[in-house]
Amino acid sequence: MATKTLRTLLGASLLAAASLAQAQDTKTVAITQIVEHPALDAVYQGVKDELADEGFKEGDNLKIMHESAQGNSAIAAQIARKFIGEEPDVIVAIATPSAQTVAAAARNIPVIFSAVTDPVGAKLVKSLDKPGANITGVSDMLPIDKHIDLLQRVMPDAKRIGTVYNPGEANAVSLVNLLDERLKARGLTLVKAAATKTSEVLGAARSLVGDVDAIYLTTDNTVISAAEAVISVGERADIPVFAADTATVERGAVAALGFNYYNHGRQTGKMVARVLNGASPADMPVETMDTLDLYVNPAAAKKMGITLSDDLIKEAKEVVKSDK
Repeated sequence: MATKTLRTLLGASLLAAASLAQAQDTKTVAITQIVEHPALDAVYQGVKDELADEGFKEGDNLKIMHESAQGNSAIAAQIARKFIGEEPDVIVAIATPSAQTVAAAARNIPVIFSAVTDPVGAKLVKSLDKPGANITGVSDMLPIDKHIDLLQRVMPDAKRIGTVYNPGEANAVSLVNLLDERLKARGLTLVKAAATKTSEVLGAARSLVGDVDAIYLTTDNTVISAAEAVISVGERADIPVFAADTATVERGAVAALGFNYYNHGRQTGKMVARVLNGASPADMPVETMDTLDLYVNPAAAKKMGITLSDDLIKEAKEVVKSDK
């Protein structure tokens, strides 16, 4: 009887030791994103898939915590405090507002950002080559000149270009300032309409009617979350809507020359894996995306009063068949 009891206790001890060892080997990654929309959701999925390919499998040796702030900066701050209290191995911050909130508080926890347009301008890093602290990541700075090239190719007579943006979002301001500068260099005019929250996007888009020849949407998170509102205005007023991200073309924009945000997430996941394996963010330069994909939506173009050329359609990586 004593021998059986001893064996039982020994077996339980070994099981407990194995469970403890597994817990010690498990890494924790906390992922915060400012809002849910197709591009940022694709980043999140890309991070998860890349970590799995790198050997960090959720439920096995990886625990993932994921929360969205639903576009609310106060909620983003709450999420940041919660995650920091959990002391994860890495915090992944998707989009500039979430990255800024986390960076302000997470002094001793590695942070990898993703879908951040201007990391230096947002004061996340000292420089792209030498971040210099506990934070680095992948930037999605837009190739504005190539986007204007595309717009002018489709609409060579367009002179006044409208955009809707959130003046309270750092990445949006950086992009609009750059867009204004590049349009002026070509003799074109930028007409800006402000929307500080998604409920204001429709009204801002309506204010452009009669004053612009086309609308161009950057990767402003507030506006992209309500992109359908801008697209509906474009359809009713025959104002073609162009986008910076390809997912918005699938939602009804005319065309976009943009990054694949799922691949953006995969690239971010590689950086996260390097940190989990012992690398320091301070020694990891900020990375960018180089590959651009052309998406076109001929049906959406027709609804907005224009026709896309056969040559442009042939060049596209993806021709969206539906109009939404």
